[in-house]
Order: sequence, then structure tokens, then C-alpha cells
Amino acid sequence: MPKYDIVTPRLGLRNWTTEDAIPFYELCNDNEVMRYFPYNLSMEQVQAFIVRMQTHYKKDGYCYFATDLLETGECIGMIGMLYQDFESAYTPNTDIGWRLSKKYWNKGLATEGAQACLDAAASKFNINTVYSFASLANEGSIRVMQKIGMKQVGTFIHPKIVDYPSLRECVVYKNS
Repeated sequence: MPKYDIVTPRLGLRNWTTEDAIPFYELCNDNEVMRYFPYNLSMEQVQAFIVRMQTHYKKDGYCYFATDLLETGECIGMIGMLYQDFESAYTPNTDIGWRLSKKYWNKGLATEGAQACLDAAASKFNINTVYSFASLANEGSIRVMQKIGMKQVGTFIHPKIVDYPSLRECVVYKNS
């Protein structure tokens, strides 16, 4: 059984392994999952993402965690936190985010994992203020932010996706 950093009734959140590349690549090439992101990810981009998460985990003890469904042990995506320093009025900060395989949507799993991360932010990682960003069109993620008690604090044009008009305006939520 993997070593989980955060456990909920249905999920185990952990550091990434090379074995996570294939399921995460499949998830990041599902057009419906990626519709609020600028593009699908190549295998090389997925592998670089995993290395970036492992590096962040080693440095800070957290990242956008690989997320397993405990019942099956299957990696179903990611839920976690990451330090963000892109240029905006809301950065630098720690961001909470999630991306799950479509077959696990609308089951409360993103909310369950995100709430556990938000709880761990203060109690385990000494992070009192957490932000979350999503494209204005991403109603599913915005609902998760609301369900975990975050409050909208503004909107901004995301500098990393400025070339994608339908995605670039993002909503910002904050936990406190």
C-alpha cells in the first residue's frame, strides 16, 4: 500500500511515481477533462509535470498530489496545493487545485479531497491562506471552491493563458 500524506474516507493523496505517467497522460488527453485548459498534455509534458511535483513535494512536503481511489488503488487524477508565483494581483500564494478522471466526476470526490487539503494546509503545512483559480466558464471547479467554504475575491486575466481568449479570464477564491 502506498504511503499517503492525506487520507479521506475514499481517497489517498500521495507523492507521484513514474507509474502515474500513463493514467495521468490519459486523463490529460481527455478533451472533456481538459476543456478549461489551453491544451492537452504530451507524455513528455506529463513526465515533466510529475518531476516538478516530486521536486515541490521534496522541498515543501506537498504538491498537487497524485490521488488514488482507496477502494481500487487506481490513480484517478490529482488534488493538492502548489506555490504559485506567476505575475498577478493574487500571487505569490499557495493554490489549491484538482483534476480528476471524468468517470469520477459528480461523486463528491474533488470536494472531499480538496476539503482535506484545505484542512491540512493549516494543520500540517502551516499555510493559513490558500487561493484557488479557475476559468470563469469552469462552473464545476467553482462549485468545489464554494463547497469547501472558499469565497470569491476577484477575477483577473491569467498571464499564462492570455493567448486563449475563452479561458484567460479567471475567478479567484480564497479560504480566509
